[in-house]
Amino acid sequence: MNRPLGASTFIWVSPFADTELQLASHVRELGFDVLEVCVEQPDLLTGAAVSRAAEDNELGISVCGAFGRDRDASDPDPRTRSNALDYLKRCIELAAAVGSPHVAGPMYAATGVTRLLDVHERAAQRSRAAEVLHAAGVFAAEAGVRLAMEPLNRYESDLVNTVDQGLELCDLVGLPNLGLMLDTYHMNIEERSIADAIVRAGDRCFHVQASENDRGTPGAGHVPWAEVFAALDRIGYAGPVVIESFVPSIKEIARAVSLWRPVAASPDDLARDGLAFLRRFDGGA
Repeated sequence: MNRPLGASTFIWVSPFADTELQLASHVRELGFDVLEVCVEQPDLLTGAAVSRAAEDNELGISVCGAFGRDRDASDPDPRTRSNALDYLKRCIELAAAVGSPHVAGPMYAATGVTRLLDVHERAAQRSRAAEVLHAAGVFAAEAGVRLAMEPLNRYESDLVNTVDQGLELCDLVGLPNLGLMLDTYHMNIEERSIADAIVRAGDRCFHVQASENDRGTPGAGHVPWAEVFAALDRIGYAGPVVIESFVPSIKEIARAVSLWRPVAASPDDLARDGLAFLRRFDGGA
């Protein structure tokens, strides 16, 4: 199956803005089919500029959110939850404007927030997240956009770490345009079998990010890639597979994901080598 192969803007720059859209031509020159636009500051991005860059370079666009503490959909403070919903709506509007089929990311809570909660507190946290996600999902459906929640590893989230937990939250929200984004880095930590988890996600798998077990170049570590792609084939997943990684020089992001050392010689090396490896399994669009 020739799935589109993409690269995240996080590999090179943070925050991403209209002023950085020359990256689109660079990503195309490297051979990618999709640019994943990470929306840290919505005011820095406009649909018209992103669309023009995508069209000029014959790239698809994927929109991915960034969820800090002020965008925590599960927070007890209603003001924080309202801010999370407003931010999600901005991302959805951008996705609709640029033709992204989804907004992806760990939109149920804030990245890096980990707490020991009892059963009742955890249920309340999940319920608060579901309420925000339902409102966002209704708004997204009206715009023709899907929401792809990303389970994160236990060191980055205390709410959704596995595919099964993600599916439970999807069921709680109860909207057909809410599904999962599966990231091989997090799955390598949390799933007993990455392939089996992909199969369980089934048609709820809306998006895929590829990263190695050290969060580096796909193919440079021990993620069982043949099993990953066989499972994607089994569920009929035809969407993008996007390389996501980070560089220590982007300090805020590096701190949030505990990236204390380089995982590749350079961002370009990571992207180029990762793309060459993934093309062995998927030929690209």
